[in-house]
Amino acid sequence: MAKFLDTPGISNELSQIIKNAKEKLVIISPYLQISDRFKDMLEDQDRMKIYIDLIYRKSELQPHQSNWLKNLTSVRTRICKNLHAKCYLNESKALITSMNFYEFSQVNNEEMGIVVSKNEDPQLYEDINKEVQRLIRKNDEIKVTIEKVISKKKDAEIEKTIPKKGHCIRCGIEIKLDPKTPLCKKCYKSWNRYSDPTYKEKFCHICGEKFKSSMEKPVCLNCYKKNKSLF
Repeated sequence: MAKFLDTPGISNELSQIIKNAKEKLVIISPYLQISDRFKDMLEDQDRMKIYIDLIYRKSELQPHQSNWLKNLTSVRTRICKNLHAKCYLNESKALITSMNFYEFSQVNNEEMGIVVSKNEDPQLYEDINKEVQRLIRKNDEIKVTIEKVISKKKDAEIEKTIPKKGHCIRCGIEIKLDPKTPLCKKCYKSWNRYSDPTYKEKFCHICGEKFKSSMEKPVCLNCYKKNKSLF
């Protein structure tokens, strides 16, 4: 029987699916931003030579995280441009949920999901597994490239010129400057119902002026040119 999970239950079940994988692990999530906790788990599974498939629509990895992912020999990455599903699967369990493999979602959002055991519900597990395998076949493996990491000295110089505060691109209130999460918590919850990165918003995340922004393009051209180091 499938089991319903709330936000803490999803995080716990996701941890168990990753840690208990013995043959394969599949992570399907539109957005990819890996927390330190899950990085440790994936590194351990990589050492155990477990095949890991990562299917995503858009990576939110920083250069040092991309370099880390490049060094995991058992990981195969695939981009699916129309992906909206979130599913996590090993050889014995499948988790279908609203939660992205994204640190912000795991900490801030109210999520729901169901977990299916192959032993208890083999037909339902197999139906999920067939769709997962179709996505793997459909989307060719891509190679994660090594990205240049800015030196600490240069990074510190750039830090001085970067604004400290940003604006919510939907309501315009002052928030922490972060182009990866340019919405306040209230507006993010509303946006997350559909998770459309191209949905038109109202303000530039940096200067706060009226601008047809989006999660995909949160700042105006002028602010982008002045703050390229943020992107």
